[in-house]
Amino acid sequence: MKKSEVGALILRIFLGLSFLIHGVSKFQNGIENTAGWFESLGIPGFMGYVVAIIELVGGLLLTIGFGTRYIAALFLFIMVGAILKVKLAAGFMGNGQGAGFELDLAFAVMAVYLFLNSKSVLSLDSKLFPKSQQ
Repeated sequence: MKKSEVGALILRIFLGLSFLIHGVSKFQNGIENTAGWFESLGIPGFMGYVVAIIELVGGLLLTIGFGTRYIAALFLFIMVGAILKVKLAAGFMGNGQGAGFELDLAFAVMAVYLFLNSKSVLSLDSKLFPKSQQ
């Protein structure tokens, strides 16, 4: 096992757990509130449900390494949307009234890495689909 594989494992688990926790939070705080917040941003409310489910289920799947490339692509899409629609105006580090987009950008970059390097010997994908290793 290479050090880079261990690094990718750590990155995948961290990103997966981070999204899983954010998804759980959306449901615990009232998914209707999340849908309402999306609507206040000019985004259809049902997208709040979609994002919460992607974060919850995708976070779990990414943590175990199943569907890594697809989940990473969805997470990247969510982070780009969050940066452009919510955080960009506050700047990289924030404006004193709200957080900046540095964490969202870090999550997006991690997702890009996992999308490009989705196969790892330390994932469920590699155990279930060994012939599709790239």
